[in-house]
Parts: sequence; structure tokens; C-alpha cells
Amino acid sequence: MIGDNDMKTVYTCFCTDVIHEGHLNIIENAHKYGKVVIGALSDEALIRYNRFPTISLEERISLYKSLDGVDDVIVQDTIMYDKVIEQLKPDYVVHGDNWKDGIESAIRDNVIKNLSTYGGELIEIPYTYNESVKKVDSRLKEKLAMPEYRRKRLKQLIKMCPIVKTIEAHSGLTGLIAEKTVVENDGKLDQFDAMWVSSLCDSTAKGKPDIELVDMSSRLRTIDDIMEVTTKPIILDGDTGGLTEHFVYNVRTLERMGVSAIIIEDKKGLKKNSLFGNDVVQTQDSIEAFSEKIAAGKRAQLTDDFMIIARIESLILEQGMEDALTRAFAFVKAGADGIMIHSRKKDPSEILEFCDKFREQDKDTPIVVVPSSYNVITEDELAAHGVNIVIYANQLTRSAFPAMKQTAEDILRYHRAKEVDDRLLPIKDIITLIDEL
Repeated sequence: MIGDNDMKTVYTCFCTDVIHEGHLNIIENAHKYGKVVIGALSDEALIRYNRFPTISLEERISLYKSLDGVDDVIVQDTIMYDKVIEQLKPDYVVHGDNWKDGIESAIRDNVIKNLSTYGGELIEIPYTYNESVKKVDSRLKEKLAMPEYRRKRLKQLIKMCPIVKTIEAHSGLTGLIAEKTVVENDGKLDQFDAMWVSSLCDSTAKGKPDIELVDMSSRLRTIDDIMEVTTKPIILDGDTGGLTEHFVYNVRTLERMGVSAIIIEDKKGLKKNSLFGNDVVQTQDSIEAFSEKIAAGKRAQLTDDFMIIARIESLILEQGMEDALTRAFAFVKAGADGIMIHSRKKDPSEILEFCDKFREQDKDTPIVVVPSSYNVITEDELAAHGVNIVIYANQLTRSAFPAMKQTAEDILRYHRAKEVDDRLLPIKDIITLIDEL
């Protein structure tokens, strides 16, 4: 499809829901070189390096086709251009020059490499920076952050992704790290899909023990801080859920805020961290009582978007596999939208056994795991056993504490800050992480 000298093929890829003058400038310049073909980046590729789409792929295709100067629209289903360049063999690929630095430079290198195999050419157009473009981008981000869009996104991700990668956030800053961290590895870009607001990390950040001492009002303020600067879905660690009479009100509040899911554990009494296991007294709730709490929560919610996920402590408390499975099926019957199975063993075999046996009878209900102790297992291995959501529940907190402690000790030791400076992030890099209005 290289074409003759009069009508060469020009390719550019779009991943936007809203067209602004920068996109129109790309099309106008591309049209000077020949027939313009736009690639609509698929949802699955889009969420690996950019934002979650607010309109469907079909709607984006229709939008691109309606633009003056566009001759054809195709689907690009990977962020790298290998497949589309091999199939289309465009004479030119046109892109803004904003991808020369940062994580997107890996995509640029991929395009240059593929074009060089047959003599294709990359044309880079100066990126359009102005208040109008900035305003459009800002509005798109605000739309993504709105409760009605954010709340339903977790269910959408479960359908789209082999496994939903979730990392803890306990402040606006850690939320920004979860939101904006993108890496290139082995020719692919990747990022986290969702955020986990952990009671342990939230309590720790406030200098309080993890015994439900930090009340729901304080937890909601943490969620609000995170929501104000992010767009990704939030899963809340709801501990035991508290009294059923209180739980139903919290479900309504979380749903209204735009939280996607709450995970509650089948224990009762004073909360103790699960990783203590039987080293401390922990009482598992009855199947009947916990099922009623789940059912009451489901009756209280007003949309189909919000998820109540039942966390099963049977393996933690050494009650056995059969007890864990019996509870799982009972909680699903009561209305649970997902099952979280927990373990404190370093060997993941009992988790995988549970997943396999659960999947023999239930092919659809999402399974959630938290591989804090059995951290040798990979996401691909978990997905192969039917896991839908993996939560990295406390790694940001655990990595920050030793780094800050060492810095404080060294400043005391040397009576100045010079010795610690080499391992500190420049303040300008922190400032650029935070968006200005």
C-alpha cells in the first residue's frame, strides 16, 4: 500500500476522546504528504500508557472519520507500531514532536526502527501548546474524575484486562504516583490500573495503630484527597465493614463519591491485622451473619457499578480449604461481587489451589489476591489460575519508611544535608508531578 508518487500513504495514531486544534494541525500537515490514515488506539492499548477512554472505540472511530482531511480510520491494537506498519507500510508516519523525551521515546524509537526496514519516513510536527489545548486536556481529566465515570471503571477494567494491577495509595502524593507511573519494558508500556486505599497504610500515615482507630470520616478525607488529583478507580479496604446498620450508610456514601469497590473481611470484634494470623486472637464471623451484611450492602446501593467484595480469612486462621470455599460460594450467593482470598504463607500454592477449585464451580465471579507474603508469583501466573485483581497493598508505605528514616539519621549524624542529597529526588521533579490548574 505504499502507493505512487501522487498519492502516498500517511499514518498517524490518535488516542483522544476530544479533538482540539493540535490534532487538526497534525491532520492538516499530514494531508500535504498524501492519503491520511488515522489509527484509533484500542481500549486495551490505551489504558496501558494513557488515560482510560470516556467514549467507546466505535465512537472514537466515528469521531476521527468525521474530520476533514481524513481518508480512512483503522484500529491500532498495540501501543507499539510493529503490526500496523507491517500491514499498512505507510510512506510517512506523522506525530507531534512531544515524544522525543520521556517514556514515549520508546514508541518513537519503535516507529523509526520499523520504518527503516523499507525506507519509510517519520515526520514530526511541533506540538501545539496553548491555553485552548490545555483547557481541553483539563476538561477531559475532570470528566474522568467524575464519580459516574470513575465508579464504573473497575468493572470495565476487569472485562478488558487479563489482570487489574492495583497499588496502595494513602495520600494525594501517593495517588499521583499510582496515577502517573508508566514504565517501558521489553517493548511494552505499562502502568497501574487502580488504587487500593488500605486501612493499614492510612492508619500508619496518621501514626495510628491498624485497629479501626481511624474512623470512616477520616478515611473519607483520605479518599477525597486522592480523588481530587487522580482519575483511576479506587478500591477501599473496609476492614470488617463494622455494624451492618453502619455499613449500609457507608456503601451509599462511597458509591456517591465514586469509589468503585469496598472489600470487607469475614471477621468480627476488634480489628487485628491478618498477617498476625493465630498469633493474636481473631474471631471469624459466621457465614450467616456475614452473608446478611453483604446482602444488606447490596440492597442499599443505588447503581450496578459499585462492588462489594468479600474477603475470606479461613486460610489465614488455618480453618482449611473447604471452609474457605464454602464461605466463598455462600458469599457469592448472598450477592458479593467478588471474592478476595488471603494467605500469609510465602508459598502461593494454597492460594492457587483455592483459585482452581473456586473456578471449577464459578467461572465468572472476580477473584482478588494480595501477594504480600507470597511475592514470588507473577501477575501472569495468577491470571492463569483465574485471578482478576492483584493488589500491591503496602509497598509504597514500606519503601518510604526506611528511606525517610535513613535520611533523618544521616542528617543527625553529619549535622548537615549534603551526605543525603545524592539519593533525594530533586524538588522540581516532585513539583512537576503535581498539575497546576
